[in-house]
Amino acid sequence: MDQLANLGTLSAGIAHEIKNGLTAIKTFIELLMQKSEEKELAEVVARELTRINSMVSQMLRFGAPKPAAFASVRIHDVLEHSLRLLQHQITAKMISVKRDYKAVSHTVHGDEAQLQQVFMNLLFNALEAMSANGTLTIVTEITNDKSGARSLKIQIYDTGVGISTENLSRMFEPFFTTKKNGTGLGLAISQRIVHEHHGKIEVQSEIRKGSTFTILLPAI
Repeated sequence: MDQLANLGTLSAGIAHEIKNGLTAIKTFIELLMQKSEEKELAEVVARELTRINSMVSQMLRFGAPKPAAFASVRIHDVLEHSLRLLQHQITAKMISVKRDYKAVSHTVHGDEAQLQQVFMNLLFNALEAMSANGTLTIVTEITNDKSGARSLKIQIYDTGVGISTENLSRMFEPFFTTKKNGTGLGLAISQRIVHEHHGKIEVQSEIRKGSTFTILLPAI
């Protein structure tokens, strides 16, 4: 854990310096787009800078996370807001979204922005994994453990390509990714956020059938 913490601190320092440079370059590219005849080339560069900036931002969040601001959070509201933000991707792929909100009480004590980051990561990954006309299913319910403690269970199912057995155990490892342009930090950050909320996150998957991510959070 110490090695991981040191790596995170080092990554955050490097990412901060890169981000400063990217900001300056992006400013000049935007000026170039206004004046240059090679506007299409400038737009390609701008898109790549946006992508790199997103990757660096993830490194910063991983290496130097912001302290959580805990309050009462209505999980169904956060899920719906996340779906609205991803509506363009949902529509473009003609994805069918099914909701099965069984949890009558869906309030937890947490940081709303951080929890939304978790759901955005999981939902975006699910959409990326599916081809056109796939089905995205979200289920919530209240469960009780052996001690009687109540938890809010959130499950996100997709009908995507699935995850191989050898990769399944590594999905939450920092910097591990199966995506061509991935950082391997989205799920690692999501796991850390869930753990900081005293919860659990796990994944089950079957090749050519899809994946299911399950989150358990203490219910109020």
